[in-house]
Amino acid sequence: MITGAHAIVFSRDAKGARAFFRDVLGFPSVDAGGGWLIFALPPAELAAHPGDEEGHRLYLMCDDIAATVDELEQKGVEFTRPISTERFGVMTAFAIPGGGELALYEPNHPSPLAPGI
Repeated sequence: MITGAHAIVFSRDAKGARAFFRDVLGFPSVDAGGGWLIFALPPAELAAHPGDEEGHRLYLMCDDIAATVDELEQKGVEFTRPISTERFGVMTAFAIPGGGELALYEPNHPSPLAPGI
């Protein structure tokens, strides 16, 4: 039986990325040994999209993208894409220390997550 999911973010500055997830995004964590932090994520949903390419993407979700962007900018987060309206919601993306970015979106579609989870 599947009990959860484990997402991996690769970074040229893993220590900086871990500090970012802990200190800026506030994700709780456990030390798996030697400072190797494993973070708890908010509840998640999974979708299968049609496409010509194979792969996986990780999007963080929020209830109010303008307020979330403002809060993260006050913490020094660098946004790499402007806020845009897409068919599935409103989205943007922000930089992760050491390279790469994470998408952030406020969905406008129904979610299997109960409100408040």
